[in-house]
Amino acid sequence: MKRSLIYLLVASSILSIGCSEDFLDPVRNTGVITSEDIANNLDLNPALLEGSLNGIGSLLITPGGVAGTGRHYDLGQKGVDIWLDMLSGDVALSANSYGWYENTANLVSTVDFSREENSIIWRYYYKVIALSNNVINSVGGNDAVPTTTNGRHILGQAKAYRAYAYFYLAQIFQRSYDPSMPILPYTDGDINNISFAKVPASQIYDLILSDLNDAITLLDDFTPDSKQKVNKYIAKGLLAYTHAAMGNYPDAKVVADEIINSGAYPLTTRGQLAFPGAGAGFNDVATPSWMWAYDITTEMGHQLVNWWGQMDYFTYSYQWAGDRKTIDTGLLALIPSNDIRRTQFGTSGTTNRMPINKFFAPARTIGGQQIITTDYLFMRVDEFYLLSAEAAAKSNNEPAAKARLKEFLAARLASPADVDAYVDPLTGNALKEAIYRQTRIEFWGEGKSYLAMKRNGATVSRGTNHVFRAGQSFLFDSDEMSFQIPQLELDNNPQITGQN
Repeated sequence: MKRSLIYLLVASSILSIGCSEDFLDPVRNTGVITSEDIANNLDLNPALLEGSLNGIGSLLITPGGVAGTGRHYDLGQKGVDIWLDMLSGDVALSANSYGWYENTANLVSTVDFSREENSIIWRYYYKVIALSNNVINSVGGNDAVPTTTNGRHILGQAKAYRAYAYFYLAQIFQRSYDPSMPILPYTDGDINNISFAKVPASQIYDLILSDLNDAITLLDDFTPDSKQKVNKYIAKGLLAYTHAAMGNYPDAKVVADEIINSGAYPLTTRGQLAFPGAGAGFNDVATPSWMWAYDITTEMGHQLVNWWGQMDYFTYSYQWAGDRKTIDTGLLALIPSNDIRRTQFGTSGTTNRMPINKFFAPARTIGGQQIITTDYLFMRVDEFYLLSAEAAAKSNNEPAAKARLKEFLAARLASPADVDAYVDPLTGNALKEAIYRQTRIEFWGEGKSYLAMKRNGATVSRGTNHVFRAGQSFLFDSDEMSFQIPQLELDNNPQITGQN
């Protein structure tokens, strides 16, 4: 009998957490660690569940990902980031020697549910959800109130991971936010709350909001020992994005401002923005503005199949060898000459418009880095200055929007006078458009422009340097701008029908 991926993931989760009658079985396999074992021994050996959380975190960076495809664009979250940046139009595939991104750049994957990109994305996020549900159930379930500090921190991280996965699924597979539209199968780890059919977006977003608010409370006193672990500020970042995606701009601004005003993370400095500045390269987990990141080490053995293996000219990579990802000509033209970020991109020859001064292995040897040790960035505080400004502008609070925008631009434009000259005349739609433009410029190659495109109901207009579909325009909610529920799921899950 055919069974869907969601069925299999949920079933495996239930099997590990269901009511146990092992005490009746004299030959129970004591070599198998169940979720019940973990729960019963949490206080004695919290490393069991911490290991499970680390396993979820490793999915974000594992080459080959959950799908185990061996495909060179199956990279976890950073692989998804590249696909989303290409859909937004800001990352142009300007040379296509190896074909890895042909179907995305050509906007074929997003209109053909049989393409594997859809399946890789679907399986990745639902695996994060399934593993998060296992951890949540191991500490007592969705309504648990752990009595130990460690238990609270474990539950908080797991809920944040689950919310993260559902948020991206909703963004990627729903064309535009409509709370009444059925969009995704649903499981929260409770055997009574499983739907293999699509449930309304409101149910998905209600769980995201609940999980993130719970996580913020549970992680209030959690200080992780590495940036790969989710803390309350990362949960707040995801919450701010969720409110903005739903159009709850006053709430989005409150949460974004809480992150900024905490003082936990300083803005990225001018030197860190572009070579040859001090700390430039967007390659080091220790960068103070980075909130959520992963330390890539020699021991991991990452080589070509890695985000850097797709994007960095100074790594042994497709970028160096012939699959060139460059900034869209139209977006580049919007960066003025007095903006340091203009210098992030090459200006001539092979590297023209490549991000050679934004993302690079520190040795800056062309094609040189083979064992990759440059780090992965998932979230930085700069995002919330612009999100705060966007939310203020959309809440008709233009003074607050301009104030945040000025704070943000202070290190990017040449002088305070340049900042004033740019920001002061802005009002109404021009202010909103300027904030959206700054978001696209600032987070080029970081996977954030797609989320902003959806929030702003934007039209993607491709410049002249795309191998495919150059000069064409697409509305944010067109079929081409969202991925499809994969054929594997549609074929094997009789309860799920149609695309969104």
